[in-house]
Amino acid sequence: MLLAPYDNAGAFSGRIRVAVERMGVGEKAATNLALVVHELATNSMKYGALSCPTGTLDVSSVADAEHVCLTWLERGGPAVAAPDGPAGFGSQLVQRSLRGQLGGSIEYNWSESGLIVMLRISRTRLAGWLGFGS
Repeated sequence: MLLAPYDNAGAFSGRIRVAVERMGVGEKAATNLALVVHELATNSMKYGALSCPTGTLDVSSVADAEHVCLTWLERGGPAVAAPDGPAGFGSQLVQRSLRGQLGGSIEYNWSESGLIVMLRISRTRLAGWLGFGS
């Protein structure tokens, strides 16, 4: 699991919950997906819910025949606000990975109660490098 390094650090025990469907992820897609999750988790640890002892992170999914939609939901952290400047390198890399390699998109909701991130990923691209898609 991509978030295991964060959850296994005693302080996060039970604060990270993941409820996503099992899905085939190809080798090249796995690298891009790992990059996206790592960037979101790093930002959560620095600035978001995982930076506070009471913060939680819930990751869930909904899928159809064409797309997998992952929801990243942070609660209990510091007040959040949309960035007021240009996107940093990590955010740009996430955008490029999702649009280019994963055929998807990312949307941020800077809710008062915590950050909500919606990742939409092409199911074909996610599994395509397994040899049965493009």
